[in-house]
Amino acid sequence: MVLFRSVLLCCALLATTAASAQTTQRIRGTITAFEGNVLSVKSRDGKDLTIELTEKASVATAKALTLADLKPGDYVGSTTRKRADGVLVALEVHALPRTVREGHIPWDLEPDTMMTNATIASLVQSAGGQELVLKYKDGSQKILVPSGTPIGTTISADRSALKPGEYVVLSANVNAEGKMTMSGRIQVSKDGVKPPQ
Repeated sequence: MVLFRSVLLCCALLATTAASAQTTQRIRGTITAFEGNVLSVKSRDGKDLTIELTEKASVATAKALTLADLKPGDYVGSTTRKRADGVLVALEVHALPRTVREGHIPWDLEPDTMMTNATIASLVQSAGGQELVLKYKDGSQKILVPSGTPIGTTISADRSALKPGEYVVLSANVNAEGKMTMSGRIQVSKDGVKPPQ
C-alpha cells in the first residue's frame, strides 16, 4: 500500500512538473504556409515558427474603425506609451469582447508600452487629439488618441483567412520540447488592415 501511494505521488509530481514546464508565447508575424492544422509563421523578429492548431482554435479578421464608431459604454483595449510629461498616448485602440480581462498591464507591442482593457467612460476633443477615459474595476486611465492612431476590431472568420502573406497575432502554448500548440483565437489581417495590437 505504501509503495502504491508512493507511485501515485510520483505520477502526480511528474504531471505537475510537465504542466508547469509549458509556457505561453505571444506571436506576431507573417504567415508563410498553412497546411492541415499546421500554421507556419515568420515572426517579427525573423524566426520561422510552426504552430499546431487544435480543434478549439478560432480565427478573427481585422477591420478598421474610426473613433466615431466608438461611444461611452463600449469595451475596448488600448496600447499606450507614457510621454515625458506623464501623458499616456495611444499607439492603437481596438474594440474587445467583454470576456477579455480588464485592467492596466505591461504590454509587448513595443518597448515600454502598456495595455488598458476597460469601458469607455468618456471621449472628448482635446489638444493634440481626442481624450479617451477608460474605467476598469480598480481604476481608470486618461489616454490621448492622436489623429491617425489605428482604430480597429476583429470579426469572426474561418481558417480560409489564414493565407500566406497575411499578418497574425496569437498566443501559443510551448511545451518543454519547444512544440507549439494553439487553442485560442488567431487575429489575422484582411484587405491590408492588420490586427491593431
